[in-house]
Amino acid sequence: MAIELGDRAPNFTLFDSQAKAVQLSDFLGQWVLLYFYPRDNTPGCTQEAQGFRDLKTEYDQLQTVIIGVSGDDAKSHQKFIHKHDLPFLLLTDPDTAVATAYGSYGPKKFMGKTYEGIYRHSFLINPEGAMAKIYRKVKPADHAAQVLVDLASLQAPNS
Repeated sequence: MAIELGDRAPNFTLFDSQAKAVQLSDFLGQWVLLYFYPRDNTPGCTQEAQGFRDLKTEYDQLQTVIIGVSGDDAKSHQKFIHKHDLPFLLLTDPDTAVATAYGSYGPKKFMGKTYEGIYRHSFLINPEGAMAKIYRKVKPADHAAQVLVDLASLQAPNS
């Protein structure tokens, strides 16, 4: 069953790069950008993460927490964070249960081969824990800026 606008965001507990448990419910009362990405240190994933990093101050001004999720382990996340100076949480989803719950895991094709993997999807979650915006067709180069525009619009009075 696909997640739709207005649906409550499925809660989860995953571990961050320091092996600390993080629950989505820890962020109730705040805006959250939850983004799923295939793999640390690949070109598209790096570009997307750097976009969020470069606009982090603007996200902070809109009181929005950025959380990235992939199937990579904590050590991989540590290297990715350090190499690219990423100032936000990256969580490990080794069995892809959370990605699956968000409809962000399934068959992919690359160079004529089909395999299972995490999709590049993002979810903007409002302070009440409901889906405010869903991004299923993400272009890494401009995604962070587009989400910021949408977030400002959603937070504007009378929106």
